[in-house]
Amino acid sequence: METTPGKAPTQGPVGPGNGRGKWIFLAFTAITAFFLFTEHRAHLFGILPYLLLLACPLMHLFHHGGHGARHEGHGDMHTKQKGAKK
Repeated sequence: METTPGKAPTQGPVGPGNGRGKWIFLAFTAITAFFLFTEHRAHLFGILPYLLLLACPLMHLFHHGGHGARHEGHGDMHTKQKGAKK
C-alpha cells in the first residue's frame, strides 16, 4: 500500500488485470450465454437436422487425410477385383 500525506491509502492497480474484474466479466458472460441459449433454443434446435446433413459431406471432404494419406490399400483392392473378373 502506498501512503502519501493528505491522501487515503491506495490498494494497488485497478483495471482489467485485477481479480475482481475477471469475475465480473465471467459472470456477465455466463448470464449472457444463459439468456442467449434460453431465448434462441427453438431456432438452434430447428437447424440441427440441417447441420447434421451438412456435416456428412464436410466430414467426407476433410477426413480422407486422416488415415495418414496413404491410399495403398485402396489400389490393392481394386487390382484384386480386376484380376478376379478376368
